[in-house]
Amino acid sequence: MMAQDYQPLPFHRLDSGARYFRPRQSLPERVTPDDPALAAMTDLSQVTAYTTELMTPLSKALDLMIKRGVRLLLVNNADHQIVGLITSRDIEGDKPARILARAGGAWEDLLVADIMTFQPKLEVLLMEEVASARVGDIIATLRQADRQHALVVDADPETGKPAVRGLFSLSHIGVQLGLDIDPARQPTTY
Repeated sequence: MMAQDYQPLPFHRLDSGARYFRPRQSLPERVTPDDPALAAMTDLSQVTAYTTELMTPLSKALDLMIKRGVRLLLVNNADHQIVGLITSRDIEGDKPARILARAGGAWEDLLVADIMTFQPKLEVLLMEEVASARVGDIIATLRQADRQHALVVDADPETGKPAVRGLFSLSHIGVQLGLDIDPARQPTTY
């Protein structure tokens, strides 16, 4: 049984405007091309993945990216399965204009589903290969594919099935290298 010397704690009012803690992976501020690739990977087992849904208006998806300081959202279904992804490049590029020219309508009417990259077209890196790679290898991979991002897949410890474990962002790696890379432009030479 419980001893009688436990003291109840007092309750206090929550201050207005209070926020909440979020999991934060702390990646090193600086890396070199020879550092392990994992030093530049956002690890979704340690930080929350930012997601959106198929029927989200493009403007809302863009607002979320700006608010969160990210350039990629995973698109999931009601079962939290990834059905695709959308990037700021997709939204701010010429894809929306091409779709509107073909189908008519207004930019405000476009949904994530209209311009996202669907899961069957997503190419990913494997965690077991990333684990032995260097930052420079990831830069070379992204540059060869002319991409800003790469998803990393690992076996989910609960199910044993493949799941997105991590994410590389060329602009984030640039910051870690001490280079200012504008994702709208071609990546600079390292």
